[in-house]
Amino acid sequence: KPGTYLYPVPAVMVTCGPFSKPNIITLAWVGTVCSEPPMIGISIRPSRFSHGLIKQQLEFTVNVPSVDLVRVTDHCGVVSGRKVDKFAATGLTPLRGQATDTALIGECPLNIECKVTQIVPLGSHDLFLGQVVAVHADESLVNAQGELDLAKAELFAYSGARYWGLGNLLGVHGFSAKS
Repeated sequence: KPGTYLYPVPAVMVTCGPFSKPNIITLAWVGTVCSEPPMIGISIRPSRFSHGLIKQQLEFTVNVPSVDLVRVTDHCGVVSGRKVDKFAATGLTPLRGQATDTALIGECPLNIECKVTQIVPLGSHDLFLGQVVAVHADESLVNAQGELDLAKAELFAYSGARYWGLGNLLGVHGFSAKS
């Protein structure tokens, strides 16, 4: 029968709520939806605590974790922010954003601040479309040309209720067209 079998997907920690009382939700239904303007879509069930926080504040930050944060990422997806201060429970460091009042996670090598432009009810989830308003990357990930080198970030993905480290480079965009 039909199902959501498009895997792997990124596993990210999305921060929401005001900086004075931030929350973290782990999401895998996340993706780039537009280049100009740059936009990210995140899907959240309306019953989730973070759904209400994002709907009220109309901003969120996508924090992309490295493999050393896989346990913390999982933890933030299985406990509720209604009952647990996830920053306190995990020891993660909240940093002030540049363009939003949403916390960044200091331990994540990449943080993407977004402002919600639209909320689309889909069924079991609502899709929050967020325009990217600021990007923060660990300096060790930026090469001499000022380009982001995510291979150094040691990222992981979610696939079929499992977390997987990303493997070897297989090619670069356009390599198949070169002689």
